Amino acid sequence: MNMILPLRYLLWIAVIDVAWFAPGLAVEPSTLWKPHVIESSWDDLTEGLETPVQWQQKRRILKKRFLELIRDQFKPERVPLELKIHESVVVDQKYTRRLISYQVEIDERAHAYLGIPLELPSKAAAIVALHGTFAEGAQRAAGLVDNPDKAYLDHLCRRGYVVIAPEHFVSGHRLPQEGAYDTEAFYKKHPDWTAVGKSTWEHSIAIDVLTELKEVDPQRIGALGHSLGGQGAIFLAAYDERIKVAACNCSAPPFRHNPEVLSWARDRWYSYIKHARPGMLRGELPPIDFHEIMALIAPRAFLDVSAINDGNSEVQRQRVLMLMSVMKIYQLSKVPENFAFFIHGRGHSVSHESRQLLYGWMDTHLLPLAATATRRVTQP
Repeated sequence: MNMILPLRYLLWIAVIDVAWFAPGLAVEPSTLWKPHVIESSWDDLTEGLETPVQWQQKRRILKKRFLELIRDQFKPERVPLELKIHESVVVDQKYTRRLISYQVEIDERAHAYLGIPLELPSKAAAIVALHGTFAEGAQRAAGLVDNPDKAYLDHLCRRGYVVIAPEHFVSGHRLPQEGAYDTEAFYKKHPDWTAVGKSTWEHSIAIDVLTELKEVDPQRIGALGHSLGGQGAIFLAAYDERIKVAACNCSAPPFRHNPEVLSWARDRWYSYIKHARPGMLRGELPPIDFHEIMALIAPRAFLDVSAINDGNSEVQRQRVLMLMSVMKIYQLSKVPENFAFFIHGRGHSVSHESRQLLYGWMDTHLLPLAATATRRVTQP
């Protein structure tokens, strides 16, 4: 059926075409499609903030709350590293992989894999790669066992980074007698501290190891991880400003709007913040949540990758709103390009596209501009 449009409709379509495809031409603004303001409970992050100075004032309050949450005041004194190399191998003529250990407490040593590319500029960018909840997580990060999707050290060393993959303190060489990731013995030793505080503090010591290497540029250090390692990257970047860029994949859900929030303060196995359990049982949440912890990373670069079908989908939808509030802080800080998030449907995984985003984010923010610049084809 042929249809002839009246002239007034054709003129209206022409105006729309001009508006969309001829930028710069003055077009009368429309009031028909005014966007609705999206409001959520996560807006408390930016409530009352209008200037960067106001944000810095609030940031100091949030940093204090974060340190209180992980009970940083109960950490032990720093001790000399006393670095030891236990084994060293060259991988595919690309990089040297070392198994190292270093002192974290006067009676405790941490182990890690350290990868150093064979061909490096005078000073290279470095990354702290944090593994998930797996008994031999550092070995997996080195590509020696289990899922090669999670072999971050191997992948990143081949891209030219110096990488340290530290063992979580209840795995690998320090596997508790009760089993992997059981924190009972830890809380007997440090009843006032937290597992999150302990792991974050140890990851900060891993930065100390990197900064002592002649190959590393201490101004270009990043952190990334998946699952437990993903939230570890968030906590580390919020805790230690030597981390210039952070990226997390499928990290834990926040406290609010989370029907399983008590998992953060279990009375068995791995208890992140044990001291919060009595309050949670009374329906009280910690005085700081993930959007506020993430905002502590600003203005430094941060990427959040997560799956809508990783656990409770409604909680993950809340994560989208939460991340939108974090973006407001980056906009207020005049660096919106330093924040990004990606939501996918591949569940609790580190799929190909997720890895490309994580590693590309590191490249963008840690490498010289020429490393990621595009070029026109040279004419013959």
